[in-house]
Order: sequence, then C-alpha cells, then structure tokens
Amino acid sequence: MTWISCGVTALAGYSAGEITPASTELTADWDISPVVYNLGITLFCVGFALAPMVLAPFSEINGRRPIFVASGILFVACILACGGTRLFAGFLVARFFQGVGASTFSTMVGGVISDIYHAHERNTPMALFAAAALFGTGLAPLLSSVIVWHVSWRWIYWSHAIVSGVFVLIIFFFFKETRGSVLLSRKAHAINRYYEQLEGAGHYGVLMGGEKELRRIRWKVESDEQRASLAQMISISVYRPFHMLVTEPVVFFFSLWVSFSWAVLYLQFGSIPLVFKTNHGFNVEQTGAVFTSMCVGALVITVISIYQEKIANRFNLLPPTPEARLYFVCFEAALMPIGLFWFGWSSFSHVHWIVPSIAIGVSTMGIFSLGDRGAELLPESAGWCVPACDERHV
Repeated sequence: MTWISCGVTALAGYSAGEITPASTELTADWDISPVVYNLGITLFCVGFALAPMVLAPFSEINGRRPIFVASGILFVACILACGGTRLFAGFLVARFFQGVGASTFSTMVGGVISDIYHAHERNTPMALFAAAALFGTGLAPLLSSVIVWHVSWRWIYWSHAIVSGVFVLIIFFFFKETRGSVLLSRKAHAINRYYEQLEGAGHYGVLMGGEKELRRIRWKVESDEQRASLAQMISISVYRPFHMLVTEPVVFFFSLWVSFSWAVLYLQFGSIPLVFKTNHGFNVEQTGAVFTSMCVGALVITVISIYQEKIANRFNLLPPTPEARLYFVCFEAALMPIGLFWFGWSSFSHVHWIVPSIAIGVSTMGIFSLGDRGAELLPESAGWCVPACDERHV
C-alpha cells in the first residue's frame, strides 16, 4: 500500500515538470511567449490546489479507494489529451484537469499513511512519500528532454499515460480501503445483512451478555449518524483550510515556508535551462540531464531523514511531541538558501557546470526537509480538526 501510494505520488510530481523541455518547440508552433506557455504549470497547480477541498468529503463518505480510481482515470485521460491536442487552449484545459486528477495522488496519500501507521511509525513512510514527490518532479524534465530530443514532444505525455494507466490498474486490483470510518461502516452493514439472513431463515434476535431474552439488534456507526449533508461537508472543507490559515500561526507560517520552498522548486524549471543553455551551451537533452542532481539530492536526504530519527530515538534525544519533528529541520532547512546562493554565485560561463549542478541538489535537500516535516507535523498537531485526514492540503 505504501509503495503504491509513493509510486502514484511520483507520477503526480512528474506531471509538474514534464512540459518544460518542449517549450522551445511549442512556443514556436503556437506562436506564444515562454511566459504564456508557463500557464500550463500555473493552471496545473490551480487544479492541484483546489480539487482536494472538494474531494475530501467524498473520501470521508466513500473511502479513499474510489477517489483514487476515479482520479486516476481522469489523470490518464487528461495526459492523453495533452499529448493529442493541437491547440494551446485545449492544452491548458487538459493541464488544469490533469492537476485535479494528480492532486489525489499527493494530498490524499498523507491521509492514507495516517490511516495505516501510528504517529511514531510515520517517519519512514512520510520520508518516502516526500522523496517520491521530489524525485518525480526532477525525473520529469530529465526523461522528457531525452524524449523531445530523440522522438517527439507528444511522446512525453503518451509515455506518461502508459505508465499512469498501469498504476491505475494496480490501484484498481491491489489498493485496499484504509479509511477507518468507511471500513467500520462496511463491517456494520455486513453484520446487519447477516442478521437479516438469519431472520429470513426464521431465527429472530440474539442473546446479549447474560440476558435470557432475545433482542433484535442492528449495528450503526457513530460517524454515519452524525455526518452532515454533502453540501455542508464541502462548504466546511473549503472554508476550514482558509480559517486555519489565518487563525493558526503554526499552520500559517509552515504554509508560508513550504509554499515558498515549492515555488523555488518550480522556478528551477525555468532557471536551469536558462543558465545551462546560455552559459554552458547545453542542448535540450544535456540541460535535462542537469535535473539528475535534483533526483540524487532527494534520495540522499531521504536516507538521512529515515536514519537520523531512528538514531535519535535510540538514544532518547527527542521528546514524544509533534514538535520533535522540527529539531532536525531547523538545521536541514538551511540547505535551501545555501544551495540557492551557491547556484547564483556559480552561474557563470567560466565556472564548471558541475558546481551549480551540485548546488541544485543541495537546495533540493533543504526543500525536502520542509515538505517532509510539514507533512508530518500538521497531521499530528492539527489532525483533530480535519475530519478527512487530508491535513497536508491545509
């Protein structure tokens, strides 16, 4: 379950950066500027951000698996649309709904991990989750540049759709429901159906404890009885994140911190080609290869993140509170500004290309630490007021 969730998270991250290598060819074909072309990333992020607020109530009622399957189908369909369209307007529409489909594979995975693991067991799966998101983001321009250079830009999306379609089939056949209230409701319905079969056969009632009289009973789930209407749940799901954002300092400053770091990550889709094409004369394929440093940085910090907490817990160095998640990030987050200054100060033609490439990996490690710890801290500290266990979207 964890590996399936991390796999689809990598596919969602892959969606963000796959449009970059084809920018030169498509801006010429569609007669648009690079700024306008980047609306493909912007609209993807808009759909990615807004959809979970509507999908969270459906997850609470129907469970996570149906949302994963439906989002996966939409995701694959929109990827195919991106690869088949001949109009920039159609491309933008497809990118928006691609973000809607991809949002489930990122924001709801944190809820899946919260369903499966206790708080003290979440460090490793959450580290793998954050690594999948960053690794997929760096892998997209790396592979897409090879495809554009050797084949056609359309195969960026068609190859992505093939892999995503395989994962949708894996989800359909192997992904199991994890939401506790939905599982409990299904169990109650199964028991009630069994009682109805007994009554149909002429056996009425059951003995309860030491009582001698038969009782005709039916099981109910408290969450089903107290659930509000769907419209009210959606309105709460839309309102609550913004309410927490302006009333909870921890949520506000962590959101500000994480959003800035991910903005920096997405800015690298434009800055890396600019620097390495202009200063070092790289072609599209060579420029895409630079994103390898992002993937390597994500893998290195993942290993560090997993083992640092294990070592700290072995020697009882961390208190048993959610704030313990922040002890290491206080130091590791400094890697992002260090990497950015390093990249800026080494982006000259007379400096070897490997120097700014290493800086990209260092900044990625800092971005990872922010996203990983934020995804762990908010569910533990604010999860009590987010019913759909979709805390990461806050």
